[in-house]
Amino acid sequence: MDEFGKRIDQQKLANHNGDQVVSPNNKVIERAIVKDWEREIQKGEDIEKYWAMEAEQFDWFKRWDEVLDESEKPYYKWFVGGKINLAYNAIDRWIKTEKRNKIAILYTNERGDEIKLTYYELYREINKMANALLNLGIKKGDTVSMYLPMCPELIISMLACTKIGAVHSAIYSGLSSVAVVERINDIKSKVVITADGTYRRGKIINLKSVIDEAMLQCPTVQTVVLVNHTGRYNDVADLRGNEIFYERLIEGEGDSCYSEIMDAEDPLFILYTSGSTGKPKGVLHTTAGYMVGIATTLKNVFDIHDNDLWWSTGDAGWITGHSYTIYAPLLLGSTTLIYEGAPDFPDPGVWWKIIEKYGVTKFYTAPTAIRHLMRFGKKYTKLYNLDSLKILGSVGEPINYEAWKWMYEEIGKCRTPIMDTWWQTETGMHMIAPMPVADLKPGSATRPLPGVSVAVVDEEGHEVENGKKGYLAITKPWPSMFRTLYKDEERFEEVYWNFFPDGFYKTGDMARIDKEGYVWIEGRSDDVLKIAGHRIGAVEVESAFNSHPSVNETAVIGKEDPVKGQLIKAFLILNEGYDLDLPFKEGDNAMLREELKRHVRHALGPVAVLGEMVSVDSLPKTKSGKIMRRILKAKEDGEELGDTSTLDDL
Repeated sequence: MDEFGKRIDQQKLANHNGDQVVSPNNKVIERAIVKDWEREIQKGEDIEKYWAMEAEQFDWFKRWDEVLDESEKPYYKWFVGGKINLAYNAIDRWIKTEKRNKIAILYTNERGDEIKLTYYELYREINKMANALLNLGIKKGDTVSMYLPMCPELIISMLACTKIGAVHSAIYSGLSSVAVVERINDIKSKVVITADGTYRRGKIINLKSVIDEAMLQCPTVQTVVLVNHTGRYNDVADLRGNEIFYERLIEGEGDSCYSEIMDAEDPLFILYTSGSTGKPKGVLHTTAGYMVGIATTLKNVFDIHDNDLWWSTGDAGWITGHSYTIYAPLLLGSTTLIYEGAPDFPDPGVWWKIIEKYGVTKFYTAPTAIRHLMRFGKKYTKLYNLDSLKILGSVGEPINYEAWKWMYEEIGKCRTPIMDTWWQTETGMHMIAPMPVADLKPGSATRPLPGVSVAVVDEEGHEVENGKKGYLAITKPWPSMFRTLYKDEERFEEVYWNFFPDGFYKTGDMARIDKEGYVWIEGRSDDVLKIAGHRIGAVEVESAFNSHPSVNETAVIGKEDPVKGQLIKAFLILNEGYDLDLPFKEGDNAMLREELKRHVRHALGPVAVLGEMVSVDSLPKTKSGKIMRRILKAKEDGEELGDTSTLDDL
C-alpha cells in the first residue's frame, strides 16, 4: 500500500471529524495535467481572462468580441459575438485528425450487448439523423423531446439537434406519462424520439406505452420517432399514423450535413429539474459558455488524457448525463462508456466486471449507488481486477464518510483519489471540486474551481465566520450558468437572484467553510428533496397525494436513509371515512397505504420513493396558511423548532 493508501487506512472511522487530510501519491502527481492546484486557483481569480484562455481550445467560426457582458444582470452573456457549434467541436473537428478512427462511444448493457462507434462512424450517424430532422421540418430554434434509455440513438439524436441548431429536451425514461406530458407541452415539441423499451433487472420496461398515453395530450407533436431498441416492434403495422421507425427515418439520408453557425448565446437544451414550488423548472442552457465550462472542468478535475476510457454512470435524463456522460468527453476527444441497466444485475459485480473488461480509467458515479453496492460487502469488488482505475468521482449529493472510505478502499484499492464534485443542473458544470493533485478531506468537495467564486453567507449576504453554517452563494458569474427558466423569467429572478441584496446566486444549499477554505455541504435550505441523487420538489409530491380522493391535505419532508440519501415521509390529513390501514374501496385487497404509493408513483415515476406515511389531524402552518415543513422536519429529527412566531397552530 502506498502513502496515499496508508493515510486513510490509519484513520479510524470513529475519529472522523473533518480534519482528515488524504494527500495524492507521486504517480497521481506525475500524471496530472494541472500540477499546482493553488496556482491554478489563483489564475482563475481573473474570471474573464481565465475563461477566455480556456475558450481558445475550441474551433470558432467567429471569435468573440467580449468575454462577459454584465450589463443586464442577472442575464449574463458570455463570449458575446462569438459564433460556434458544439456538435462541430465534439465530433466534426476530430474527423480531420487521427482520432477519426478512435472509439467515441462504447455502449454496453446488463445483458452484455456491445456497440462501439468510432468518431467517424458517429459523425456519419449524427449527420443522417440531422438531415432526417431537417426533412421533418425541424429548423434552428425548434424543440425536440427525447424519451429514451441510455442507448447510442440518444446521443446521436442530441448531437443531431445540436448540429442543426434545434433545442433538445431529454426526459428521464423513468418518469411517468403525466410528467412527460408536462415537459413536452411546456416547450411545444414538434418531434418526440422514443424507444420501444429499456432493459432493467432482466426485464424489458415498456417505454412506448408511456408515450402512447402521453401523446393523447400533446397537440403540438407531429412525429413520433421509434427506436426499436429491444426488438419489440418489427412491423410498420405496429405503428400509429404519426409514428415512424428510427431506421426508416434515416434510411437513404446523406452522411454529411452542415453545422449551423450558432451565436454563443443561442439556446442549446432545456432540462427539467424539480423545484420547491411544484412545477418542474425548465433550465435553459446556451451554447458557448456551457461548452467551455464543462470541457474545462472535466479535463482538470478528472485529468483526462488521450488514452483514458471515461465512464460516468449518469443518465442523460439528468444534467450529469448531458455534461459529463456525453458532451464533455466528446469535446475532449475521449472515449465515453455508456451503460444501460441496473448496477446490481445480473449480480452486484456487473459494474466491476465492465471496468475490468474494458479497462476503464476514470469512473464517476453517485453516492447512492455506492451505498447500495456496499450492502453486498467486499465479495464482488474482489472478483475483478480494477487496476486500470486511476481516478474515481462522486456526484449528485455529498458523499458520506462510510461510502467515501468504501469507495476508496474497495474500488480504488487505496490508490486512486476521489473527486467529490458539487454542482447543479443550473450551474451546468462542476463548481466546487478538487483536482487530482489536491489534498482531500473525505466528505468535502474541497474548494471552488478556478474561475468560480463562492461564499457562505447569512440572509443579508454577509460572509459568516469559518466553521459557521450559512447559505452557499455563488458570487460571480461563470460561463456554463443557465440563462433562464424557460418561459418563467419572474421565477428565475425570484428563486435564484433576489434573495441576497448583492445579487449573489442562491444555490439552495447550506454549507460551511473550514479554516483551509474547504467547503462542506450541509443539506438543502429549501423544500427540495434529494432522493438517490435526484431532486424532486416537496410541492410536486404533495400535489400528487392531494390529487387522490382520499386525501384532504399533505405535507412531505425528506427523511434520512443510508442508501437513498433521503426518502419521502408524508403527513396526510385524510378525508372522512378513510384509513391508511383499511382498503380504499370496499372489496379492494390492497390497503389505502399501498394504493397511495401506487398513485404517487404513477404521477411522478419511480424517483418518488416513499418511506413513511402517517395520518394526522392538522399540519403546522403560518398565519397566512403556508405549511411549515421545517417544523415537521425539526420534530422528526429531534431538533429545536426555531422561530415559531409566524406559526398559526403548532
